[in-house]
Amino acid sequence: MQNQTETGIINETPEGGAEPGPSGRDSGTIFRGDWRGEETMELEPTRPIGVFDSGVGGLSVLRALRRQLPHEDFLYFGDSRQAPYGTKTASQVRQLTRQHVGNLFQRGVKAVVIACNTATSAAIDCLRQEYPDRILVGIEPALKLAVEKIPQGRIVVMGTQMTLQEQKFAQLLARYAGEREIIPLACSGLVELIESGILEGPQMEDYLRQKLSAYLDGLGGIVLGCTHYPFVKKAIAQVVGEQVALLDGSEGAARQTRKRLEQAGLLRQEGDGRVTVENSLNTPEILALGQRLLNL
Repeated sequence: MQNQTETGIINETPEGGAEPGPSGRDSGTIFRGDWRGEETMELEPTRPIGVFDSGVGGLSVLRALRRQLPHEDFLYFGDSRQAPYGTKTASQVRQLTRQHVGNLFQRGVKAVVIACNTATSAAIDCLRQEYPDRILVGIEPALKLAVEKIPQGRIVVMGTQMTLQEQKFAQLLARYAGEREIIPLACSGLVELIESGILEGPQMEDYLRQKLSAYLDGLGGIVLGCTHYPFVKKAIAQVVGEQVALLDGSEGAARQTRKRLEQAGLLRQEGDGRVTVENSLNTPEILALGQRLLNL
């Protein structure tokens, strides 16, 4: 588990947060020690939902989760110290993901959303074997949605090298390749730009033009196959045009999370949800970026 002195924390509270009541719990207090418990403790609807990503990208999924689940508390952990995951081996990503998901469960969360396409590709199967009775939701490129929503034109799937070369994506691609021209496009370096806070401007636009210019003719849509990429939708649209659909899997992951919580009787029905964001890279810059992205 990350020590609090080593983990950057953002605490976001609703307006008019109250002082703690007799239970010590309120809508304006960071978790710190509140939710640390054993995996064997009985789960309750009031426990938070854990969200894990390789950095700040999963905040795009957290935003969707908050829209779908406004009464829930969320504990988000981003591993920016080890980012990007997309350039690591599957074994390395699996090890890191297992470690951080295990830490979230040990802290008493009722569910974990793996808000990272790369981590999902590498680790979701082994994690489901390791935690067969726990709610685990992953995310994958929204290729099914793209084929359904985009009536014509080629579809480009932007993702990390590792996501696009993993078996999960190969199976997804095989399922829809006969229906449309689908082009996987590895975007090495894009996560690093976003993690450094570059979301628009000449450097970002030059990068995107270099990557996308060869595919503009007949382009119907782009699947954003990394949870970092929705934060540069505006810059992508400037390169490809507003008429090109940009799709990601965050809303689908949020709906699946709600469904799983309802099925388990763990959906929280009332109260103002609160958010705690932690990052393994404890710098003022990464915490400020996290706050910025969460509130975009």
